[in-house]
Amino acid sequence: MAAHYWVRAPLHADRVGARSELALPPALAVVNAHRRLRGPYTAVGTLLREIVPDALDLVPELVIRHNIEVLATTPELRGVVPATRETLTSLAVPRERTRFYSRLRTLRIAHGLVDFLADYLRARGAQPRALVVDDVHEADPTDREFLAVLVRRIDPALLTVVITTGTGPLTEPAGPAAVPLEPALDRYCVRIDGTAAAPTGVPLSYVDSDGTTDDPAAIAAYHELDSGERARLHDARADELAARGEPSLIIGAIPYHREHGSDPVGAGLPALARALDHCVDLCYYHAVVDFGTRGRAMVSHDTDLEQWWTFTTRMTTALAALGRPQDALPLYDDVRTQTTSPSIHMQAAYATAMLYTRHFEPEQRDHVLARAWANEAVAIAGILPDPATRAFNSAFNRNGLALIEFHQGNPAAALDLLDDCLAGLDRELAPDEHALHRSVLRYNRAQVLAALRRYEDAIADYTTVIALDANYAEYYFDRAALLRRLGRYEDALADYEQAINLSPPFPEAYYNRGDLRAELGDADGAIADFSYTLELDPDFVDAYVNRAGIQLDRGDLDAATDDATAGLARDPDNAHLHVVLGQAHTEREHFAEALAEFDRALAIDPDLVTALASRAALACATGRPDAAIADLRRAVDLNPDDTTLLYNRAFAYQNDERWDEALIDLDRALALAPDDPDIIAARQSCLARVPIPSTSG
Repeated sequence: MAAHYWVRAPLHADRVGARSELALPPALAVVNAHRRLRGPYTAVGTLLREIVPDALDLVPELVIRHNIEVLATTPELRGVVPATRETLTSLAVPRERTRFYSRLRTLRIAHGLVDFLADYLRARGAQPRALVVDDVHEADPTDREFLAVLVRRIDPALLTVVITTGTGPLTEPAGPAAVPLEPALDRYCVRIDGTAAAPTGVPLSYVDSDGTTDDPAAIAAYHELDSGERARLHDARADELAARGEPSLIIGAIPYHREHGSDPVGAGLPALARALDHCVDLCYYHAVVDFGTRGRAMVSHDTDLEQWWTFTTRMTTALAALGRPQDALPLYDDVRTQTTSPSIHMQAAYATAMLYTRHFEPEQRDHVLARAWANEAVAIAGILPDPATRAFNSAFNRNGLALIEFHQGNPAAALDLLDDCLAGLDRELAPDEHALHRSVLRYNRAQVLAALRRYEDAIADYTTVIALDANYAEYYFDRAALLRRLGRYEDALADYEQAINLSPPFPEAYYNRGDLRAELGDADGAIADFSYTLELDPDFVDAYVNRAGIQLDRGDLDAATDDATAGLARDPDNAHLHVVLGQAHTEREHFAEALAEFDRALAIDPDLVTALASRAALACATGRPDAAIADLRRAVDLNPDDTTLLYNRAFAYQNDERWDEALIDLDRALALAPDDPDIIAARQSCLARVPIPSTSG
């Protein structure tokens, strides 16, 4: 039976020896994941450089479909693989970059890469292959995240994944990890512990290995060199790598060698800064923190204020994005003590405001303090001498103030601020200046308008930003929700599909499209979307709820029960899933078990109408009309215009021969749905049973 493998051993040579004894299918690739080689996505990039040329010949449309993932992880393929989905964010020059990707973007990329690999291998005929990834304990978090997703999602009979690591724990970096690696390896891989072996052969030079070898002899030989010779070797290796012209080397081995060469400040700092900018643009935030730390160790506010601030502000941006705002705050405090630069103080004040209003956990947020910092940023921006610079920075910082107003429950005030920001930019800047930030402001205004229930105005703003930035998936995703709210279902469906086409896969898009498909009666399409949602995120409980409901409607009690059980394993107090189980038990005539599930659902959520209605139906079926009427009375109180509830309560009244009350409910239902044939027929039947008052003359 095919399986994935996790090989652990003390040294690289030991791990190679242990994995060489495995009976594996032919190798797709053998790659090294050590982040010092090529930084983020070292393993992924090495793999894609090997297979994408073949994929372009075999299934070019597949490569185009996944060009975002391919080009984000493997910059050497730019020019070979066309970039068809650039956005204002991806194209912005550094001075105009005011929006950064979410840290979850790398998880989306990981899922897209798994889809690409699986489809590519099937296109090759589905012959089993093996992917060997060495030294994963030294991998960047981007590679680790990808491998965690890969071993969970890909069938080992299609691609056997072999991951090798040292024997220590695979500690995750600080901050929340979307998909930690070690639990995935524990669950989805067969673990093999190799043993230390006697060294064989001549060790690779430590410098030629780009500082990745763990061979004790090579490490000892490196440290025995005098410092001048070590620096010379690093210089030579950096020059050799730079001559290759391979972009991924600038975020891995080249800055490593430059900072250890003969001119760490003159050559090392620029190399680190270049790597830093590359990684922050692509949301490789763990690497940004690493490069920022290394850069700050080599420069101070006294020696080069602008360079020091660049390393600091990129690092704090990354820390906030990684869910570590508490680590960013002391860096801003340090900045304020070290310089009197108005520009730096303005940027630090704005960023601190965002920490307090957005990035801290809810119990730590302080919108009043955030407002104080934002006001300081606005005040400094207002006295900048250049009109264009003053206009842009005023708009940028007042946009932050608008967010604080919104968080404090003042959407109207937020809207006024955003209107002023857009008007100011239109007055002071040329139409083509700061296109990205203009789109951000208009997008923010659309969100505020939606909160104010001005849906048509919000849709108009979304439409405008889509015209400006047609490949940004989130715009379509957000506009779709408003279109659906207004009953424009086909337009909403088209927007969800466009959001899916323009982005690496993310579960919310498929879930929302599935929910809309279900409402439109496309049960097959809905189940497909909910199933893929759960493939992307097995803990997406609402997808279990909705898929289980469709399976129940189709009469597939086993599938509905399986979904409800899987969902409850993740969320034991999900009342909707208890209702599904209760309904399945009812269909099987397991009435005691059904009642227990409905009771549990209503203990969790006493106002859950589906639970009340389902328990009432069970009560009717088991000859307890009073109980049914009590539950339906509560359900109708909660939803007085629901014709189904009125009809069902009338049925319960009829079972108890309470014809007058049944007729009252049917009259109400008929007033709401005058053409419903079931209500008409029930009312006629009820009229025949209502006693006719006697008359005397």
